[in-house]
Amino acid sequence: MLRTALRNVLAAKARLVMTVLAVCLGVAFVCGTLVFADTSVAAHRAAASKNFADIAVTVTPRTPLTGAATRQNGSALDDALVHRLAAVPGAAAVRPSVDGSAVLNAADGTPLRVGTARANLAAAYVPGKDGKDGRYPLLRGHAPRDAGELAVDSGTAAAGGFSIGDTITLATDGPVLTKRLVGVVTTQDTRVTAGGTLTLFDQATAQALFAAPGRYTSVDLSAAPGTSQAELSERVTAVLPPDRAEAVTGAAQATQQASYVDTLTRGYQKLPMVFAGVSLFIGSFLIANTFTVLVAGRTREIALLRAIGASRRQVVRSVLWEAVLLGLVASVAGLLLGLGIAAVLPDLLSTTQDTLPHGPLVIGPRPLVAALAVGVGVTVLAAWLPSRNAAKVAPIEALRSADQPPTAVRSRGRGAVGLALLVLGAGLLLSLTGAKDASVENLRTAMFGCGVLVVALIVLAPVLATPVIRLSGRLTGRFGTTGRLAHRNALRNPRRSAATASALMISTALVAGLAVIGNSTGQALDRQAASGLGADYVLSTRTTTTGIDPAAVQRVADVPGVRTASAVTDSVLFTGGGVRTISGVTPDTVDAVMRLDLVDGSLKDLGPGRIAVSRTVAREQGVSAGGRLNARMGSGQDFQQYTVVAVYQDNPTAHDALGDRTEVQRTGFAPGSIQRILVRTDGGATSRTIEDRLHTAVGNSPLVQVQTREELVHQAAGALGELLKLMYGLLALGTVISLLGITNTLAMSVAERTREIGVLRAIGMDRAGIRRMIRLESVTVAAFGTLLGLAGGLFGAWTVGALANGAMTRYSLAPPWGTLLLLCLGSLATGVIAAAVPARRAAALSPLAAVAKT
Repeated sequence: MLRTALRNVLAAKARLVMTVLAVCLGVAFVCGTLVFADTSVAAHRAAASKNFADIAVTVTPRTPLTGAATRQNGSALDDALVHRLAAVPGAAAVRPSVDGSAVLNAADGTPLRVGTARANLAAAYVPGKDGKDGRYPLLRGHAPRDAGELAVDSGTAAAGGFSIGDTITLATDGPVLTKRLVGVVTTQDTRVTAGGTLTLFDQATAQALFAAPGRYTSVDLSAAPGTSQAELSERVTAVLPPDRAEAVTGAAQATQQASYVDTLTRGYQKLPMVFAGVSLFIGSFLIANTFTVLVAGRTREIALLRAIGASRRQVVRSVLWEAVLLGLVASVAGLLLGLGIAAVLPDLLSTTQDTLPHGPLVIGPRPLVAALAVGVGVTVLAAWLPSRNAAKVAPIEALRSADQPPTAVRSRGRGAVGLALLVLGAGLLLSLTGAKDASVENLRTAMFGCGVLVVALIVLAPVLATPVIRLSGRLTGRFGTTGRLAHRNALRNPRRSAATASALMISTALVAGLAVIGNSTGQALDRQAASGLGADYVLSTRTTTTGIDPAAVQRVADVPGVRTASAVTDSVLFTGGGVRTISGVTPDTVDAVMRLDLVDGSLKDLGPGRIAVSRTVAREQGVSAGGRLNARMGSGQDFQQYTVVAVYQDNPTAHDALGDRTEVQRTGFAPGSIQRILVRTDGGATSRTIEDRLHTAVGNSPLVQVQTREELVHQAAGALGELLKLMYGLLALGTVISLLGITNTLAMSVAERTREIGVLRAIGMDRAGIRRMIRLESVTVAAFGTLLGLAGGLFGAWTVGALANGAMTRYSLAPPWGTLLLLCLGSLATGVIAAAVPARRAAALSPLAAVAKT
């Protein structure tokens, strides 16, 4: 039986190659993702270990120095402590450091790689006895010597288009600085090599910017021979002020830093896994359909095997051995393709603001095991049911036709099961229409309901195929005899037509549902952002750890054409229900720059100890205007009772709560600074001239971006970009697999109908008519899958959209009719393309040879 299985695989190798491709795609995405993940982790850890190779222990303040007010208090790490650390037994060398954050303008004036504070690093260049800093080897130029000079790493210099001697505009926190580039260095710090920037100052300048004169942000110690990191750490801890400083070993820092960078890139590993799951799910139907058709075509062969003594178990094993062989081939091909995917993923997923590191591919045991488990496992599981059906073939079947319709009992059973699943899935989704709450439980219910609905459509597809395809007969009948024949061929075996259309149905349902939800959400975000903002321009800081210079508010207000300039400070508000964002505003100007729809109360009463909250927060906390809310503002305050003076409709510009700016400013993300300036111009007009003047008013600071209302509205829906990428990716993947499935089924159908096609040719049908008949049959099957998928996707989007309606008051169902029309046309085009090869092969058959074939 093993030799029989091998001969069957070799005999049908042309038909099975497309099945192998379907499995290969899933294996490739799984293996490529795993190799990419292992390679990224290895690159981060190797770089981190090298960066900390000469550091045994690092001493840091227990409270990080953030904000000008905090830095005024100084750091425990001063020159006196550095001398004590140098005297610790086992310490070979001590290197004090001053680190912070700096954002630079590129040569063309645009901010360079703005990200988190840890991605825009700034530090002091600390020369040793030889006048060089071993951590930052110089490539060209010299080290910064005074407050007017700086150095950058080679990656930053290349990205910014900098050359030695250039004048660079930068900002650390507040006012804009201008310095001259005097040196370019290299670094192994993974925070920089993973896409960040590095700016180096002389030590005195760095202390003035990030600490205080004579103070440091960290002190690195190297260990003498024979002293371990743990031993040195214990000795260092003994001389530190316990409440103000702590010691961390270099090994622990390398692990922490590698984990941090890996966390930043972990999200990129999820998208390929989504494609892998979808491709395997859709591909499993192609595999099952292929084996079903193959088994049906070998009914007489299997019956003869049973007649000469083969048992049912042997027949099952024979079919499963075919699946194992196909799975092995697909696993090997998928693994090789996955290595190629892993090699190009860093370039595909990198952006100018988030560059992924490169490194040699790391092929561990996980990708190898996954390739076999996924490739062989999915193929065998998909072939299991056809193998059981093959085992049920009795020897008498050798005298019957190979194409037997399903029994009435089996069809009724399938219909009953499918109807039950349809009622369950639709019931779960309909129960969400009154939820109006995007909670975790409701989201799980929605996902489970959608999954049950898809399975129900798959089970019901053979039952629905006959009535739906019959309706399409009116359209295909317009093509004359070839159209009527194509219509009857599609109806000949509803199970096969339904199985062939299942892959296209699933991909159509996914894409249609995502397209409707994405378009509806995008329009809701646009309306919400536009309705909540009264300002014509918004000047905002690009990072949460830095702020805008408060002195810039008056300069912005003095710009010709500006009517109102209102400063806003953002901070956090801890309540019993979690963490919220509170915006500090000036009550006198808030009405001019924000469009607030007040539910209760008045903003005129805002002041110290008095806040306004959004309707969502009010509902969660059970408060109204005049009530009291127990909350904590910022990280340095205690919980206290705040008086709620107003409740407003949810507003993205106002965030979750509004407070008095002088009070919020003391506890903001960057204490003492502001995060936004809302600008209202004369007549509400915007122009390039005013925008340029606003940039000038803030000193062309790379920390500050100037956006118009239209740009903010567009940005509000920017998060949907990833959803759209996923949607079109799923569409492309589903289309490829569907094309393979339809082509595979038609090719085998043509082989089964060789004599029939020969008779048609013999009685006068020309080759063009044969090709037209096969194409129309393919389009009919594709149209059935598209129609069923479109109905399921729209129903799922309508019911699941209720959850978004609860989170966004302006949400309403808005199907993108243009996208849906293109989706339908694309699906029909898939049917035409899939029929190209089978139609050409059918038309090429010789009438005499086809009729003579047995």
